[in-house]
Amino acid sequence: MLIDLKIKNYALIEQLEMTPSPVLNIITGETGAGKSIMLGAIGLLMGNRADSKLLFNQGEKCVIEGVFDISSYNLQEIFAAEDLDFDNQCILRREISPSGKSRAFVNDTPVTLDVIRTIGDNLMDIHSQHDTLQLGDTSYQLDILDVYAGNTSLDIYAGNSSYLKAYHTAYRHYRKLESEFTRLENQLAQSQKELDYHTFLLNELDEARLEAEEQESLEAELKQLENAEDIKLKLSQAVQYLTESEFNITSALKDTAYLIGQLAQFSDTYEELRSRTESCMIELQDIAGELEDAERKTEADPERAIEVQERLNLIYTLQRKHQAKTISDLLAIQKELEEKVKSVLNLDAVIAETQKAMVAAEKEVLQKAQILSERRKSVFNRFEEELYTLLAELGMPNARIVIQHKVTAPTATGTDEISILFSANKGSAPQSLVKAASGGEFSRLMLSIKYMLADKTALPTIVFDEIDTGISGEVAVKVGKMMQQMAQKHQIIAISHLPQIAAQGDYHYFVYKHDREDRTVSRIKRLSNEERVNEIAHMIAGANPSSNAFQSAKELLSL
Repeated sequence: MLIDLKIKNYALIEQLEMTPSPVLNIITGETGAGKSIMLGAIGLLMGNRADSKLLFNQGEKCVIEGVFDISSYNLQEIFAAEDLDFDNQCILRREISPSGKSRAFVNDTPVTLDVIRTIGDNLMDIHSQHDTLQLGDTSYQLDILDVYAGNTSLDIYAGNSSYLKAYHTAYRHYRKLESEFTRLENQLAQSQKELDYHTFLLNELDEARLEAEEQESLEAELKQLENAEDIKLKLSQAVQYLTESEFNITSALKDTAYLIGQLAQFSDTYEELRSRTESCMIELQDIAGELEDAERKTEADPERAIEVQERLNLIYTLQRKHQAKTISDLLAIQKELEEKVKSVLNLDAVIAETQKAMVAAEKEVLQKAQILSERRKSVFNRFEEELYTLLAELGMPNARIVIQHKVTAPTATGTDEISILFSANKGSAPQSLVKAASGGEFSRLMLSIKYMLADKTALPTIVFDEIDTGISGEVAVKVGKMMQQMAQKHQIIAISHLPQIAAQGDYHYFVYKHDREDRTVSRIKRLSNEERVNEIAHMIAGANPSSNAFQSAKELLSL
């Protein structure tokens, strides 16, 4: 529950602090005095967007701080999930600088707006006139029914929440598979357009039977074939110079070695020179043999030259086509094309598997949706009867409530579409709330629903912003009693303009304008018993209440 609220430098509020009762708190005041401004400040603690234009003094920062007692609520897991230290007291703070920069804190730890919103949603339920308008929305009505049925995420109702959680899990899985199936089908459609071309390119490379080193070998062979006659002639001449001419090198070396050998007896140096000369002669004989062998093998072969040239032309063509420099590049492209073609050919199987999984997931979604739907339908009559009973107590004995149900395709909330139909008058057919309910009827409907849901939630603090719009008299007294009953389990803060409700409060706060020399400011004070009598008398009779008005105020307070 809210222990303490401080507002500084916000709208018409220069400095404000209130320490509300743990039970029922009533806030009254003249129109425009600042009651809704307080609600806006509390909204900032709940994570609403900030606007620097709302600063009271544009040269100072705005600070809004709420201290909450959360010792009785199981929020430890939420704090752990957000990596925040848990304590029995929780302090939420928002700061808005003159430049418009907003900062949020939980227990003095800086957090994002999403985090303070998550924490705030578990601390306060703020009902405004916007919620009353929301009541006409069918999705909001379904949320109400789920909470009424106990399908909440709160630990104390974990048994019921498991159905909704199970459906959400199955639905997210189904939508993920559905999205993947669509993506794969689109990929297949695009790939099919490219498949024929990629297959043609791949077949072309496969048929070429390329080998990594063959280009260099073929280019060398072609040079040999194109110059065969000249090569053969030069090899023959070289052999003659070495072995066959009258003054061939081999014979000359042989004679030289013989002459030096005759000198070996005179010095070891000559023996070494003879040995070296013989080595040269042996090496030249080997060279001559290899030259003779090469000359015998070298033959002009025009057909082979044509064959090699055609093979090289094929390689060059493929390289130009694929913008490749080497056969290794072509082989890499060939492998890439194989993967592309293979992936397309395998895509059909992947799509089939995905579709099979998607169908199974859809079946599971429908099964869990059916279970969820049955649980929802099981509380229709109880919801209608309880709401009817409360409306009758609030002066609408002829009201009729009917829940209209329709099955839809699976959505994030299930396969149910409901519409709460309402009729306030005898003989009138129930219609949608937007068409059938007036402002005052909407207020009583919303209060009754909040009353019904109070026991289904673990929120410590509920804030009502003029939920008593359009009611008066005895109905207003009953509304106040209903708030008192709700306040036995929940802290209630109610902004009201009705004396019958104001008299029911445990604490009564009065918001008023104070005119300073430089500007008007909003202030708040907790009224004493005597001040409450005066305020309620003014609410009954206006600026100059009569003695009867004061007597009526005392009677309301004594009820």
